[in-house]
Amino acid sequence: MKQEKAVVVFSGGQDSTTCLFWALENFAEVEAATFDYGQRHALEIECAKDIAEELGVKHHILDMSLIGQLAPSALTDTGIEVVDGEDGGLPSTFVPGRNLLFFSFAGILARQIGAKHIVTGVSETDFSGYPDCRDAFVKSLNVTLNLAMDGQFVIHTPLMWLDKSQVWELSDSLGKLDYVRTKTLTCYNGIQADGCGECPACRLRRKGLETFLEKKSGTVLPAGGSAEEVLLP
Repeated sequence: MKQEKAVVVFSGGQDSTTCLFWALENFAEVEAATFDYGQRHALEIECAKDIAEELGVKHHILDMSLIGQLAPSALTDTGIEVVDGEDGGLPSTFVPGRNLLFFSFAGILARQIGAKHIVTGVSETDFSGYPDCRDAFVKSLNVTLNLAMDGQFVIHTPLMWLDKSQVWELSDSLGKLDYVRTKTLTCYNGIQADGCGECPACRLRRKGLETFLEKKSGTVLPAGGSAEEVLLP
């Protein structure tokens, strides 16, 4: 892989930015693909642009606004409240077909630029139950892409079996924990870095960070304590 080229599906969030750093360590050349699908916050795209520019990564922004027209959700319609799924149901942030289209278009882009590898930050460990984040889906689509374009693409999912604390651990092992914490945007309310602290994405991110920092420092946070009480490296 060290001599080959990869496309990273890149949102500017914690997971995809960690994957971008992972790809930069593992491939000779890396380009990033961000999808403009009418997401709640344009800042997400600006954040992705800024990170790609700062890291010197060629960045493609692809228009996927049709998704919002076909499958409105809390991620594409500010009139829909962000709520967790109930009784095994999907949360309001699920966008049907999003990863199916994203990975397919990433494959088309990869073919055009001579890349054989596609990297994405989906995970089946700490996720919201999205069916298009599952390992079985990714493997199935990998086969489909190769059949559709007579190619030999490999979709890499370095976070597939990691929980959020382990994702923080990976970014730390790459020497990028502080960068990922301060530069990325995961928050559903469009607040960079540590976010609003209240939405489901922020709660998951914060819990993972606190768990990792406790493990790394050997310090148990007091009840009601926060990651701020443990110094970042």
